[in-house]
Amino acid sequence: MTREEIFAGVNEVFRDIFDDEEITVGEATTADDIEDWDSLEHINLIVAIEKKFGMKFTMGEATGMKNVGAMVDIILERV
Repeated sequence: MTREEIFAGVNEVFRDIFDDEEITVGEATTADDIEDWDSLEHINLIVAIEKKFGMKFTMGEATGMKNVGAMVDIILERV
């Protein structure tokens, strides 16, 4: 799976979780960039991303991601 394919999947999850078809995430996207991205939605995102890609983040990974690019890096290593 390529980085671009992972970003496409991640974008699908973000659009679903935030119910906003206009969302497009990039390497540097953070919670500050998406209005409703709070701690509860972060958990929902993590669970949905894990399900989408058939993998699990460690607790350290889930809490330590600084941006979407870091999330994609971890996914890329696992798939």
